[in-house]
Amino acid sequence: MIMNLSDRIKRSVRHNLTFMEVCGGHTNSIHRFGIPSLLPETIKLISGPGCPVCVTAKGFIDKVIECSKRDNVIITTFGDLLRIPGSSSTLDKARSEGADIRVVFSGLEALGIAIQNPDRRVVFPGIGFETTAPGSAVTIKEAENNAVKNFFLLCAHKVMPPAMEVLIKEGVNIDGFICPGHVAAITGSAIFNFIPEKYKLGCVIAGFEPSDLMHSILMLAEQVTNNAQKVEIQYSRAVTETGNLLAQSHMSDIFGKCDAYWRGFGMIPDSGLRIRKEYEKFDAENFFHPEINESEDDSACICGEILRGVKIPADCSLFVHECNPENPVGACMVSDEGTCNTWYKYKSYE
Repeated sequence: MIMNLSDRIKRSVRHNLTFMEVCGGHTNSIHRFGIPSLLPETIKLISGPGCPVCVTAKGFIDKVIECSKRDNVIITTFGDLLRIPGSSSTLDKARSEGADIRVVFSGLEALGIAIQNPDRRVVFPGIGFETTAPGSAVTIKEAENNAVKNFFLLCAHKVMPPAMEVLIKEGVNIDGFICPGHVAAITGSAIFNFIPEKYKLGCVIAGFEPSDLMHSILMLAEQVTNNAQKVEIQYSRAVTETGNLLAQSHMSDIFGKCDAYWRGFGMIPDSGLRIRKEYEKFDAENFFHPEINESEDDSACICGEILRGVKIPADCSLFVHECNPENPVGACMVSDEGTCNTWYKYKSYE
């Protein structure tokens, strides 16, 4: 099946095409399964801002570290956040210096820790796109229903479409998007309709298996060939046009849109989620008011340009030698979904 798709792609492509995936899971799958080796030289794949860890700002990490220094505070976090560089430290380093920082797998697990420790204040850093935001919303609802007073969410949830539009407006040279499957499972495919309607770029929502990705690339190539750009769902076993309405309802109950800072992009209007006023008692920002000194990323690190699809990890002078998974200089090297991390694992030999 894979080789059949490879042959069909080669037959369908008449000129050079560039497609961008905006999901860290897709980036990992593309290189882990060697997808580029199955494509003609006329097709180029580039990575966008699809890794939630990678686009998390230094300032947010600094805020979490600042909260961890307060009396009687427990930080409960996803493991990927531990090693993201802040301005001068990481959560991992703060933990080694005595901060009570615990790895959890969900917001509900963090809430459980708060219930078990009523004399401590528990902070859960909420990161991720539309995929993880419903879980944070449900956690806050559960905290409200159980009258938990010592649980707080430090919110850095983001939504994907505004960042994709920024890329287009900045002039990224692509012919279409491989759209994120897990995001679309929540939101539905319709959130991407503005891209072909307004910018004449094709979108295919893809799954994560090799055949999913190859099929999605074929679908995009055929859209361009036929000048019929639209939003198509390849990942139909998980994605519909309308998405998960219950998850969307939880999100809209708890969160409203706000401007958000993306590492590598700066401030993007209406790209973030904030806790609504009705639930502000669970807002760590509102309760702790963490103060930080903003600082710029390492000048030699090109994570921002990689996240915008302008450069690739091999263009970075730090890649492999100074910056690697054991010593990440930039956020793109931390997570399994980060482009630099993926390249280090599967392409550094090049």
